This record gives sequence, C-alpha cells and structure tokens, in this order.
Amino acid sequence: MSSIWVGERVRLRGIEPEEFHLLMEFDQDSTVMRNNDRLHPPRSKAGYRRYLESGVGTPDDDAFGAGIESLAEGRLVGSFGTNRIDKNSGVFSYGIAIGSDFQRRGYASEAIVLLLRYMFGERRFQKCDVEIYAYNTASLTVHEKLGFVVEGRRRRSQYFAGKYHDVVLMGMTIEEYAAAHSLGSVQSS
Repeated sequence: MSSIWVGERVRLRGIEPEEFHLLMEFDQDSTVMRNNDRLHPPRSKAGYRRYLESGVGTPDDDAFGAGIESLAEGRLVGSFGTNRIDKNSGVFSYGIAIGSDFQRRGYASEAIVLLLRYMFGERRFQKCDVEIYAYNTASLTVHEKLGFVVEGRRRRSQYFAGKYHDVVLMGMTIEEYAAAHSLGSVQSS
C-alpha cells in the first residue's frame, strides 16, 4: 500500500492531543518559533490539549494543519499548516516548523514536497506563495532548492527581538513543481 502522505523520511499525519508535550517542547525554542511565525506567550498543558482537540480544518477544508513524523524515529519532529487560501485565484501559503533537534535532516524538504503534491495534484491549486524572514538563510536555501523563485522583499515588515526584519517573498507554480517533482500517479489494483 502506498500513501500520498508518506515519503522516504517523513509521514504527514494528525497530531494527537496526548502529544501536546511535543508541541510544548518545540515552543521552548524561541528561534524555532520566530522562524516559523513569532513568539507567542506561554501556554499551559491544558491550552495545548485544547488546541489539538479543537482540530485544524476538516477533510474538505484546504486550510489545515498536520504533524511531521520521522519514519526512522517514529515520533513527531515538526508541524505545518496551510493558510491564506484563495480558491478564486488558486493560490495558497503555508508555514512549517521543525524542532531544533531535528533540523537539517531533510524532514522539512520532504514534508513540503508531499504537501505541494497534495495541494497541486489533488486540490487544484496553481500557485504557492511563502514568506520567509530574510535572516532565515536555511529556509531560503531549502525553498530555493525545491524550486521556489524569489518574487520580492517586504522591507522592515516584522518587529521582534528589538528590531525590524525584512520578509522575502517566494513562489512556485504548479508547472514549476511538476518540472522538478512528481504530481503522483493513479495505480489500479
């Protein structure tokens, strides 16, 4: 059996409420939080459980989040969530975070490819836009290697850690994705 959600290194899956402690662990690293979004105030164990129990999106909703599980370790190593869904123009975005202990192992790259395969090949989106902090060279490099194109820069866009930061705008079309990666196939039994 094959699954669109499974690659060579990772499986994209729901995050179980009892895994709240892993999200708490990831949120202890301010650099990971800032690279993904921004610092959030501390949350209680019950707050993390409520967040996970509420679920993010439904099976028919293009705005959803999921966990990234390492196949080798059998544990959650990160998460992602789609956002800014524009069905009219066929454009979406996402955010992704990998715990600091699990970075630079190819987990983010593979999770992004799996997510894009689903959004382009199954949900009919034609473009993905991402915003990456200009200082986050690791993420900029990953996205460039995957085939994203720099489309612009929003100067002094975000304020944290006592100063303003630029955001680099990158995008990938379905055609660019298909030229570099597989949209999948249908196999009959």
